[in-house]
Amino acid sequence: MSLNLATLLIESAKRNPTKVAVILDEFRLTYAELHAESNKFANLLTQAGVRKGDKVAMLLPNLPQFLICYYGILKTGATVVTLNVLLKAGEIAYRLEDSEAVALITWEPFVDQALPAFQQVDTCRNLFFVNAATSTSQPEGEGIKNFNALMRDAWPTFDLVQTMPEDTAVFLYSGSTSGQAKAAELTHFNLLFNVRVIVDELGFSFVSNEVVLAALPLFHSFGQTAVMNTAISLGQTITLMPRFDPVKAFRIIERDKVTKFAGVPTMYLYLINHPDRTRYDLSSLHECISGGAALTVELFQAWEKAFGFKILEGFGLSETSPVASFNIRSRSPKPGSIGVPVWGVEMKIADDLDNEVPVGDAGELLIRGHNVMKGYYKRPELNAEVMRNGWFHSGDLARMDEEGYFYIVGRKKDMILRGGFNIYAREIEDLVCSHPAVLECAVFGVADEMLGEEVKAVVVSKPGQTITEKEISKYCRERVASYKYPRYVEIRSEPLPRNDKGQILKQQLKG
Repeated sequence: MSLNLATLLIESAKRNPTKVAVILDEFRLTYAELHAESNKFANLLTQAGVRKGDKVAMLLPNLPQFLICYYGILKTGATVVTLNVLLKAGEIAYRLEDSEAVALITWEPFVDQALPAFQQVDTCRNLFFVNAATSTSQPEGEGIKNFNALMRDAWPTFDLVQTMPEDTAVFLYSGSTSGQAKAAELTHFNLLFNVRVIVDELGFSFVSNEVVLAALPLFHSFGQTAVMNTAISLGQTITLMPRFDPVKAFRIIERDKVTKFAGVPTMYLYLINHPDRTRYDLSSLHECISGGAALTVELFQAWEKAFGFKILEGFGLSETSPVASFNIRSRSPKPGSIGVPVWGVEMKIADDLDNEVPVGDAGELLIRGHNVMKGYYKRPELNAEVMRNGWFHSGDLARMDEEGYFYIVGRKKDMILRGGFNIYAREIEDLVCSHPAVLECAVFGVADEMLGEEVKAVVVSKPGQTITEKEISKYCRERVASYKYPRYVEIRSEPLPRNDKGQILKQQLKG
């Protein structure tokens, strides 16, 4: 049985060819046009020698060309390798070589990082260069192709290459404890079925008038599956935001009558606390989902109070396509919880020997089901480590309550060991963030001669609020066991550093 993820676009183009699929400010593409443009790119790739099973890398922000190239690559039977646009030349070159990519598509503003990377990797034979709308500049060299010029003359029909459900559709790169990035291989079945589960579990309507704001980077699994592929499968309109900014988000929501938004907690944090929020008409918005990092209880409650509906929080990783659990509509969402496993997925909490721990106890979160990746590309030893006994070992510490709801308490490497006691950073972060003057916080261990590790909190106050180190320490001391409260507190005025997933970069804070 053949199965190709690009079928999501093909079928929606058949059902609603004139429906607007993509918006970028004043630019519009209908479903028929998006389908035809991706066919054009598939033809260009084929002419460049790309064949089924080859890998094609994309270094693109949230632009219409991202969707055109993504589905065009899939139509050829090749594998999409999505790259973080913040990567430097050496990091890009490593991923091109590691994935064995035969082509790279990039955008003009990224030429200084993309071109040197392309020139370093002999096996990457083609560089498709996407010009900005008003530019005609073009780097020169062997294998460098002008995307805009070639697309004008390309043929708009293409015979979809048949792929099997177990064929790899996408490579998603993530870091590791060793610091070396590795590619999670996600199959056509992994990704297509994850979309169908999202649609069913969250009760999304089929071919509706919903407008989805794509503020999450589409090169990341959350934006790729829960925003782009899900919206395309339903024939909905995606309005693109290349770089998140709260005021720009307000303007897009008001202008395009956005009904759905998916974001990481830091996005919600900036939206809810922005002083200009009430100046915009955001009444069209009726559904929000969060993932990528933990959502604090305080933020969950503040959003519901301001907008009148709950944020639905879920959990997943690049390795799980990404959705593994959600606060689904059929069961009441619980603040602070990542919900329950989605249909066909199992999760359990285990100790270091993979034995299930009692309800309420913390341990590593293990996952198995249709969403789990094929494995890390060319990483047999790592695969043996993380895919033990039929379960994917997430590296996340979690607990499960009596009703089967799961709660993330931290990362295994994020646990603080103070004088023989285990302290979960997430617990203390939630506590600190419950202080009415606190905007965000990060908690981690610092070396201590007597106790091994001591607890430190780095805290950012809300705009117009002031807070002291002593006040934070006292607030925590009154609410948790004496061994848990932070002895070291640092107050900062600038936002905490985060990665593209919205996760705080604690290593930078540790110095």
